[in-house]
Amino acid sequence: MAHAHESNTKRIWTVFGILSVVTTVEVALGILKPDALHMTSFLGTSPLNWIFIILTLVKAYYIMWAFMHLEGEKGSFRWSIVGPLVFLILYLCFILLVEGNYVYHVYKTGHLEWIF
Repeated sequence: MAHAHESNTKRIWTVFGILSVVTTVEVALGILKPDALHMTSFLGTSPLNWIFIILTLVKAYYIMWAFMHLEGEKGSFRWSIVGPLVFLILYLCFILLVEGNYVYHVYKTGHLEWIF
């Protein structure tokens, strides 16, 4: 019984360490905002935004993997939970980027392109 407690403690610290490292990288990039990543454009937004999106997806998957105990499940069951989440997050990012770009363009130029 004590052995299981030690392995759970080690697992908790491992999860904490991995999530802390990813979060620290996100915060450091958010504070520093390197011009090479921030002032360029790739697929409609800056590479820095893509890095944030990817790191957020990695953290969400790892949180589900660790805290929802998905590591012991079959692959099809894992993907039935993770797949819709990844799709919805990517869809939300797409909508936010497209609509945000449009609103920015309207404020910048004062010209409405889409009149509904």
